[in-house]
Amino acid sequence: MTVTDGSPSWPWYPVDMAPSRDQELRQKRRKRLVRGLLMGGAAIGVPALFNALVSKRAKQLTAPAWGEGETFRWKQGDVCFQRLGTGRPLLLLHSLGPGHSSTEWRRAGELLAEHYEVFAPDLLGWGQSDKPTLTYDSELYIDLIGDFTKRVVGDRPIAVAAGLPAAYVTQLAIDQPELFRALALVVPVGIELQSDEPDFKDAIVHWLLRLPVLGTSALNVYTSRTAIINYLRREVYAVPARVDDTLVDRHYRNSHQPGAHGALAAYLSGYLNHSVREILDSVDIPVWLGWGRQAAAPEVESADLWLRQLDGAELEILEHCGILPHTEAPDEFVKRLRHFLSSLDN
Repeated sequence: MTVTDGSPSWPWYPVDMAPSRDQELRQKRRKRLVRGLLMGGAAIGVPALFNALVSKRAKQLTAPAWGEGETFRWKQGDVCFQRLGTGRPLLLLHSLGPGHSSTEWRRAGELLAEHYEVFAPDLLGWGQSDKPTLTYDSELYIDLIGDFTKRVVGDRPIAVAAGLPAAYVTQLAIDQPELFRALALVVPVGIELQSDEPDFKDAIVHWLLRLPVLGTSALNVYTSRTAIINYLRREVYAVPARVDDTLVDRHYRNSHQPGAHGALAAYLSGYLNHSVREILDSVDIPVWLGWGRQAAAPEVESADLWLRQLDGAELEILEHCGILPHTEAPDEFVKRLRHFLSSLDN
């Protein structure tokens, strides 16, 4: 991953070019992060005390109550994952964002395990997995997913990936065509959204977010319970009533585990972005797309950008769902996905 130089003003774009949807979202996110940084730097002693209180109040994560918990000893740290069921292997990869983890796959994973062997890892820096101090980027996760697939899953699994990891497995399917039997991409990004590498302004934000006191304060503000509630209700779930106390508490705890801010800072500053815009038509295995009708970003209309380049790909749209249809409507999601999976055996 490279960091390209940006223009001196902020925000900026050519006068004859309107900002894209991706640019608009990045500008809004930057404003929220800068607001958090300003709040964090308002005093000298207060942020340190605030951060200590947040760390103390954030309870330790409990072991997932689904599947069989196992650990993959990877070169950069331990990766915790759930294994359940028997049959053809399925690799379930969670989306990225404040407090995200493989738990988003719990109900869908249990249903799929009735017919398949399911592997659901917490990616490095997220959930129960290790959170080493390093620079997180898309290449790290592409490397991790490739190694996990070969050394743990094996036997050409079907990769089912949500959000940014959908772009990662797409890249792997092109670079290592023998790795996966097929792809199931859930509200994927990497063409219209989260496809641009970080620029100079993103690099500055990332550096500030990694500062021990100032950056920690900003991310604590960004992942406060109120902020998480707003994030889940406005950006993730189509039905606000589904955002209950248990869900909020899980995202809050995940966001405040020791070391969790490293991967989150990389995500928020664009370091985890990965473009498949120029290579998508090189995918040579079956592809299924699952989209929530009410997905905020990317919206369901973005599916057409994927279908144009993926010859023969199938699209299923789930009503009353946002960017995580496998979490909001797991039964219907699994029903639609299993139809695709069954077709692979014909």
